Amino acid sequence: MSSAASGASAPESPRSPVTADDVDRAVQLAVGVLRGAPAAGDWDAPAGSLTWDCWETAEHLADDLFAYAVQLGPRQPPLTGEVPFVWERRSPAGPANAVHADRAAGPEGVLQVLEACGALLVAMVRTAPAEVRAYHSYGIADPEGFAAMGVVETLVHTHDLAEGLGLAWAPPAGLCARALARLFPDVPGDGDPWPALLWATGRADLPGRARRTGWRWYSSPRPA
Repeated sequence: MSSAASGASAPESPRSPVTADDVDRAVQLAVGVLRGAPAAGDWDAPAGSLTWDCWETAEHLADDLFAYAVQLGPRQPPLTGEVPFVWERRSPAGPANAVHADRAAGPEGVLQVLEACGALLVAMVRTAPAEVRAYHSYGIADPEGFAAMGVVETLVHTHDLAEGLGLAWAPPAGLCARALARLFPDVPGDGDPWPALLWATGRADLPGRARRTGWRWYSSPRPA
């Protein structure tokens, strides 16, 4: 007798994990799109709804990927704070970064920095044992959690950059869905995952749901 016939509900499908390959795909797609910006593109223009300009936002994204990679680096990763690199602002309203790109290298240079930092996170997620845990302010995370955070940062900040540089950007639905399922258990999973991810990170409205003015993710490991 089938479960439907017996009145029992079918078990939920297991959640697909976020992997190092997902981080690599997100970064490569982002860099590919951003390399399509016009040569005269204004990297000093605001990045979407952010107060940072496009150059600062690209540096910030690279810095995020770097920061997630180094949290997994020590033999005994920190559980009470971040690895103590120096984060500093280059302008009063800019992001506090440990990673900065040489302005003289131009847009191609900052994209190389972004790609290199993404590769660091890919390598750390791929090689760190699954039982490793490290600090993040939104919850002690495992390697998959840092992979998911890297994917979300890449997808949404590329959205910001694409708006500022006049580019089209629509990442793969599966990539968005896996990151949403890992980090945003409070977001409904029955709609288009890309608009849902933009809504989850305060960047868009959803039908029947006002734009978020405050948001967070949940990076602690979740049941498979």
